Amino acid sequence: MTSLMTSSLPGIGQNRPGAEWWRTAVIYQVYPRSFADASGDGIGDLAGVTAHLDDLQALGVDALWLSPFYPSPQKDAGYDVADYCDVDPLFGTLADFDAMLAAAHDRGIRVIVDLVPNHSSDRHEWFQEALASAPDSAARARYLFRDGAGENGELPPNNWESVFGGPAWTRITDADGTPGPWYLHLFDSSQPDFDWSNPEVQERFRGILRFWLDRGVDGFRVDVAHGLVKSDGLPDHVPAVDADSMGGHDEAPYWGQDGVHEIYRDWHRVLAEYDGDRALCAEAWLPTVDRTAEWVRPDEMHQAFNFPYLMTEWNAPAIREVISESLRAFPAVGAPATWVLSNHDVVRHASRLALTAENPQGHGIGPDSPGQPIPEVGLRRGRAATTVMLALPGSAYIYQGEELGLPEVIALPPETRQDPTWFRTDGERYGRDGCRVPIPWSADAPAYGFSPTGSSWLPQPAEWASLARDVQEADPDSTLWLYRTLLATRRAEGLGAAELEWIDGYGDDVLAFRSGVVTVIANAGTSPVPLPSGTVLVASEPFEGAELPVDVAVWMHAS
Repeated sequence: MTSLMTSSLPGIGQNRPGAEWWRTAVIYQVYPRSFADASGDGIGDLAGVTAHLDDLQALGVDALWLSPFYPSPQKDAGYDVADYCDVDPLFGTLADFDAMLAAAHDRGIRVIVDLVPNHSSDRHEWFQEALASAPDSAARARYLFRDGAGENGELPPNNWESVFGGPAWTRITDADGTPGPWYLHLFDSSQPDFDWSNPEVQERFRGILRFWLDRGVDGFRVDVAHGLVKSDGLPDHVPAVDADSMGGHDEAPYWGQDGVHEIYRDWHRVLAEYDGDRALCAEAWLPTVDRTAEWVRPDEMHQAFNFPYLMTEWNAPAIREVISESLRAFPAVGAPATWVLSNHDVVRHASRLALTAENPQGHGIGPDSPGQPIPEVGLRRGRAATTVMLALPGSAYIYQGEELGLPEVIALPPETRQDPTWFRTDGERYGRDGCRVPIPWSADAPAYGFSPTGSSWLPQPAEWASLARDVQEADPDSTLWLYRTLLATRRAEGLGAAELEWIDGYGDDVLAFRSGVVTVIANAGTSPVPLPSGTVLVASEPFEGAELPVDVAVWMHAS
């Protein structure tokens, strides 16, 4: 099968082993509800994405990843999918999607869409059919229904906890009014988990893949890619004390089970039916880089988010170790390392890198969180960290707004918060709203240019005015211009496909390496460090003299 919508992109129809676009691409995550609102209802939409494609082309990205835009009750901002083959009216229509896709391809920008296979919405037709069906019916077998424990089944089948807090099980009431079995939901109770041992579930998702591939998409980012298969018998599990909610530090019977790999081998075969190097990227939170690399063996996925890298603090030895491990583990299975610092589920790295207290993934930060970041420190470190990341060989992901240096929004009023984590933990965890606030385009426009009416589904802070894109366009020292310069120089120097060589002799607080012919030095210490002689290509902060200031990174042609 060949798409009709990808002919303007380089390399279409040439499945070139070792030279595929996704091996070196910089991919920009669009969180549609917070990107740009063309309709004026305060929620971003597909027409808003289309309207700003020129901005993304000017930024210099190779592809977009679109978070979910499918029909959904929006209990979890669209990650509760009611129909996998349509567009929610909040975001537009299928015609709007096709127009956006064609416009992106016309600009040489590929498009990856989110796929959510671990669970559906409880409003999905399958789950509604399951609720109305008999206990042993085929409809219920598509999900993980189990009888409860206790004398009368009044207790959950096991002790598993939801990622969003509280039990991972909800009991239903059968059609005759009697208490029924329980269904598993690793996330919100409105997100029942599919049973991936069921061939009907497997076939439905093959059809979903083909639906979007036939429309011309270039690949899929797979949500909770490590969670589809659960351990036989669904045994009890007590998370480790330092475990994060998505399994990044814990071996759990619902994360990273071996059975997931055959699912992705099957999907790999589906994508191979299509021209144009289509790609699968795994959101797989796993304890080690080596475990993550299992998801990108030659016949499985093509990329996997490098969460061990994302979760590394601003510490030169720790960063060097995770880079070294990544460049050992991923190429060993024929895959690129895939670097990322921010996304819609984590505290923005312009704040996270200045936190001084533990902050488990998914907890978020708010006014009462310990270890509050100092904004100036966070932004300097965030810019330096991005300068390091974009010099690394492989592919990199950018989350919308990080090119503006946006911090986490900490002081959201409680009544405006919408993340299910906030509600399921009775406000104990702030959740992810702080990284999802709609981004600013114009300092003097309503909603800072996000929406023509001034509406915004989460309130934007006053500081957004000084960070708006039009303000940064006029400032050559802005974060926006830093990102543009980094991306242009990365492309010109071929850094995505370069070899990395460490440079020793700078001390433990300095990260130094050569990427191709470019020397990269980052100062994560407490005092300036001398630079070699040569020509500076890019610096994360303006500076003068021959010493690199604290929390600054530089690319050079050393002499």
